Amino acid sequence: MVLKVFFPSCCSSADSGLLIGRWIPEQNSAIILAVVHFPFIPFQVKQYLSEVQKVSQIETVVLGTWCNNKQEKEESLGKFLDDLSTIFSHEPWLQISKEKGSKFWNCHTLSRQAGTPKEDQIILIYYDQRKTMLSRLHPPETSLDNQPGVITAPDASKLAAVFDTVARNEVLFLTDRYDEGPIKLSHWQSEGVEASIIVELAKQASVPVCMLLTCLLSLVSGLCRSRILKFWPLSFIWSKLSTCEQVGYRLEHLRFVFSNQKAENHTQFMRKANIFVSLLLDMALGIMLLSWLYRKNRIGQLAEALIPVADHVARELQDLLQWLMGVPAGLKMNRALDQVLGRFFLYHIHLWISYIHLLSPFIEMILWYVGLSACLGLTVVLSILSDIIALLTFHIYCFYVYGARLYCLKIYGLSSLWRLFRGKKWNVLRQRVDSCSYDLDQLFIGTLLFTILLFLLPTTALYYLVFTLLRLLVVFVQGLIHLLVDLIDSLPFYSIGLRLCRSYRLAAGVKFRVLEQEVGRPLRLLMQIP
Repeated sequence: MVLKVFFPSCCSSADSGLLIGRWIPEQNSAIILAVVHFPFIPFQVKQYLSEVQKVSQIETVVLGTWCNNKQEKEESLGKFLDDLSTIFSHEPWLQISKEKGSKFWNCHTLSRQAGTPKEDQIILIYYDQRKTMLSRLHPPETSLDNQPGVITAPDASKLAAVFDTVARNEVLFLTDRYDEGPIKLSHWQSEGVEASIIVELAKQASVPVCMLLTCLLSLVSGLCRSRILKFWPLSFIWSKLSTCEQVGYRLEHLRFVFSNQKAENHTQFMRKANIFVSLLLDMALGIMLLSWLYRKNRIGQLAEALIPVADHVARELQDLLQWLMGVPAGLKMNRALDQVLGRFFLYHIHLWISYIHLLSPFIEMILWYVGLSACLGLTVVLSILSDIIALLTFHIYCFYVYGARLYCLKIYGLSSLWRLFRGKKWNVLRQRVDSCSYDLDQLFIGTLLFTILLFLLPTTALYYLVFTLLRLLVVFVQGLIHLLVDLIDSLPFYSIGLRLCRSYRLAAGVKFRVLEQEVGRPLRLLMQIP
């Protein structure tokens, strides 16, 4: 007769203890789920397994002992492990051991019943508990009384019992060997907990630093929210500059990350981890940009190229205005208004270029200090770049505002005069259109004004359309920069990394949190029984 023992690979390096699992007599096989470590009280182990059995609806018992002779002090545990078979009476009693400094295992059974046939052969089957836990490849068949997990068909897959046993014992994996309590287990969730312990110790050691940083950040945030910044023009500048908004946003992130308050739930922990990884990535990209800018004097090259670019843009705008002052696309424009508007905008371009040339000796120094802001993160540099583009294209913004105001005044005048022809007027007090009788002189003056505004409208509309398109081009460039900043700020890089590298951690974390809310509290109360 062949005895099959399914042993989890994650427990091969576990310390000596008891083997917890399920015994399937129909298949003459044992499924090991976890290892209980010393020290423990047998009564507490039995009571804990009875609670687990109530939740999982699967008989979970102590199948035997596991002895890992990797340390000298564990070599004297053999006699004690043999005596445990009298306390946990299970037939057959498994005894699995791993010799010190050897890759070979010893696996045999111990039976106290008289006349029990000796096992001819024992097959030890390694299985990956993590993949078995998270996969549902072989769902168990249902018996006639609709009890899941009971396989009655003679040709049913024997592996279905293994998958079902591991999948339905999720509550057993909530307790870990690093948890406080009398019962300490090793299973697939125990892997990587050492790194979590190191992180926790580092966090405990850095509590004073976190408290100091939190106080400094709170002070800076308080200064940013002070009443001084609420007065004009500081409030206007603070609301218009993207750099101020991004710095305030990052200050809130830093306060949240360096807070010494523990995450209340899994969602808050994932949010803090995503923000922390986003900050690290932002700082790394900023330092890479900083090293690129200050290598081979690229700051000076950018400063030298800025003035020719500004002159080229000014020449293009001048050419565009000269084209509008002529016969653009064969359109007949009002020559007087066209000349007035064209010269007005050309004068603004001349003033803007004069200001740029006055600032040319200081441009390299300004760019040098802007480059230093890369140590605060790539998002801060991108926000500064957006503000610089807004300042360099301020004359385009002025052209758009002038054209829009003039066009709106013409439209408003035409709509008012159109109501005059229909014997209507706008009632300002009641905010509605009322009937009104006009004199002959009023109708004559209204007709003249309507005719003048109607014939001047195409010239104003063309300037408004051109400057609106230029403004949209600048807004599109700034929108791309803000989109990149928002992606760096809001993308959950930690969750994406878990999904790509450790998807089972992400899925199991959510699933175990839900399960812990349902059955975790009574089990924790049970673990506190003296």
